[in-house]
This record gives sequence, C-alpha cells and structure tokens, in this order.
Amino acid sequence: MKWLRQPAGHPVHLATGLTLWFVWLCLVYGGAAVACAVAPPPAHAGPWTGVNAFLLFVSAAFVAGFAWAALRQARAARALQGDDAAARRRRFFASAAAVLHGVAGVSTLVVALPLLLLAPCV
Repeated sequence: MKWLRQPAGHPVHLATGLTLWFVWLCLVYGGAAVACAVAPPPAHAGPWTGVNAFLLFVSAAFVAGFAWAALRQARAARALQGDDAAARRRRFFASAAAVLHGVAGVSTLVVALPLLLLAPCV
C-alpha cells in the first residue's frame, strides 16, 4: 500500500476518497446482507440492534477517516509554496482531493443516517 503514502498533492489522492467510499458501501451493504442471512435480529427491536450498531461504528470510523484525509489535503494545499506550474498542479490536486474526501464523508453520513431509523433486515 505504498500508493497511500504518497505526499499530499499527488494525483493518487484524487481517487482514494471515492474508492474508499465504495469499499465502505460494499462493507455496509454486504455486512448487512450477511448478518440478515445468518442471524437476523428480531423485527420488534427496530433500529436498535447489534447489526445497526456495528454498521454505525464502521460508518463513523470511515467518516472520521474521510474528515482527517480532507483536513490533511486542505492543509497541504495551503502549505504548498511556489508559483511554477508544478506547484500550482500539486496545489490543485491537494485542493481537489480535499473536496473529494469531504464529498465521500458527507455521502457516507447521508447513506448511514437510515441506520438510525430503520430496522436492518426488513
């Protein structure tokens, strides 16, 4: 996973946020499907089940990771100095990556909100 250790402003960070969001989406929906197939919680429990608690925990961890990555990229974009084309390009990549990580975090929150209201296996 050397590609994750690239410096801020590297183009690989443009893809990591939404790629990790896709991994989260697969984990949450796949995890819910497996949990409901193997050991479905009682329907009368509503949203307060172990399945939803675990999925909310995973979602919160991913949101925290996306927020950290967005903040790291935004700080890097402000710290990158220089007026040459390479410096402007690195600053653009870092700024765009910060926005994309932020979008991934917000979309994770929006998709995870129903976990607070809906039973997992209905």
